[in-house]
Amino acid sequence: MLKSARKKEKDPEGRMPLAEHLRELRNRLLKSVLAICVVTIVAMFFYMDIAKFLMQPVLDAVGCDGVSLSDLSGKGSKGHDCAYFTVNGLLSPFTIMLKVSFTTGLVVATPIWLYQLWAFLAPGLHRNEKKYGLFFVGLGVPLFVAGAYFAYLILPTSAKVLIGFTPEGANNLLPLDDFLDLLARMIVVFGLAFELPLLLILLNFTGVLSGRRMLGWWRAMIMGITVFGAIATPSTDPIGMFALAGPVVVLYFGAVGVSLANDRRRARRRAADPDFGLSDDEASALDLTPEAVAAPSARPQLTDGDDSGTPRRNGYDDVT
Repeated sequence: MLKSARKKEKDPEGRMPLAEHLRELRNRLLKSVLAICVVTIVAMFFYMDIAKFLMQPVLDAVGCDGVSLSDLSGKGSKGHDCAYFTVNGLLSPFTIMLKVSFTTGLVVATPIWLYQLWAFLAPGLHRNEKKYGLFFVGLGVPLFVAGAYFAYLILPTSAKVLIGFTPEGANNLLPLDDFLDLLARMIVVFGLAFELPLLLILLNFTGVLSGRRMLGWWRAMIMGITVFGAIATPSTDPIGMFALAGPVVVLYFGAVGVSLANDRRRARRRAADPDFGLSDDEASALDLTPEAVAAPSARPQLTDGDDSGTPRRNGYDDVT
């Protein structure tokens, strides 16, 4: 059983020794891996259906329907270059089953491992920053899934373009395990790339980066996103590069718009309340102007209560 890295009496500032941090990181990683493994095992029972779902768009785009290899002369039944999926080796079907199941587990378990990432970082955040962590998990999951699905949609188009470069008289045999490796890498790359605008919004909401500064970086960001698309796209074709860079650029400008609106809202709040937006370790503005001190009132004299009205020094009888 995993030993909890949290003490019963938590530090209000989330501080813990290095060994506790490492134990916490280990626990979070193990929980994430366990979730992926559980989904992977479940996906093994639906391996055939999932594999067909992954292969069908490419088969519809470049598959050689109803044509045997002996009948092919470089052209398929659709009047254009086509290809076959092939499986080589005795152990390849088992390896393909593992790849399909693991890819499914990685995508389906996204809410769990994103939450574990946030839970590891949350103790080091201020109270007003923790709610942004929930925002990260809430939007990070659909953005990652959207990126993965977008990779799934553009892969047939990329395959069609690349197959079109086949020389006359040559046949295309696509190893299924190579195709699944390519698809898995594209899913991860597109999913993580779609998280960039969310990261920028979080930096703005936590006061690290302003929307005006992000807007000033637009030329460098477009160039950087395009270069990243060229390097990170596993298919190495221009279709995949621009298919990745285009949506990310649109999401980037969307993040800039949200950040600018948040900056204006924050400016209005700060104008109304000078202490708005202060973190837990920042002191609020104090009025240190000295005020006039009123003159002390005359001290009343105490008497011993007799008729003579003779005052006593402390209001008590003198001791002789």
